[in-house]
Amino acid sequence: MKARPLTLVALHGNGGGAFRFERIKPHLPADISFQAVTLPGFADNPADPALHSLRDYANYLQSTLAAEPRPLIVLGHGIGGSLALEFAQHFAAQIDGLILHAPVGTRLESRFLPRLMALPGAKALGQWLFSARLARPLFKRLLFSRPVPADILDRFFDEYRRCAVFGQMFDLITPAWFRSLRPVDLPIALLWGERERVLTVDQLQDYRTLCPHAVIHTVPGWDHFPMIEQPQEYADEIVKLACKLIS
Repeated sequence: MKARPLTLVALHGNGGGAFRFERIKPHLPADISFQAVTLPGFADNPADPALHSLRDYANYLQSTLAAEPRPLIVLGHGIGGSLALEFAQHFAAQIDGLILHAPVGTRLESRFLPRLMALPGAKALGQWLFSARLARPLFKRLLFSRPVPADILDRFFDEYRRCAVFGQMFDLITPAWFRSLRPVDLPIALLWGERERVLTVDQLQDYRTLCPHAVIHTVPGWDHFPMIEQPQEYADEIVKLACKLIS
């Protein structure tokens, strides 16, 4: 399938940065202008003390994306999807569509990790444990279903250690925030892996009210990080979805 020329901007999940999308770049068509953004405070990007709310992050994205050529599709994975949803609440006219890949927002009251991170001291301890070298074999088994090169895994976990706003995301992405969201009047695709273990595929149904006309696409064999585990397949799928949204 020949891709239609467009701009695709990717927003990463918690802990990491643009590097999470690095493996897909060789597999993208030449007429796709692709940019993965490392948000302030993530990976090696210094935190911005002016960013106190999700609206602040949306404003930051607005200035970041202002010069990007149209048509422009924003891809958000995990909390990147949450930030894309917040951005669309205020600046929908600036973009032409969203691909929300397993966004964070629904079921925060019942999911184990958000409840655990609400305990005193849990965010700092959890971040340290998640990036600790001795714990990496365990978290590797929990997060990845396929072999990943050792250097990719090392950087993946190292970025968690350096993330300055890991805990802040748990404070900002809350049940109250999710309930405050209005339906988004944009072409949207909801993308999920059927083997997803971090944010299970049944959560997809909770986004139908926010995205009533969304394209629904689930992929057998995908876990939480297909952009790392299956980069060529991931590149093919997001390009197809992006082209569909602007057709």
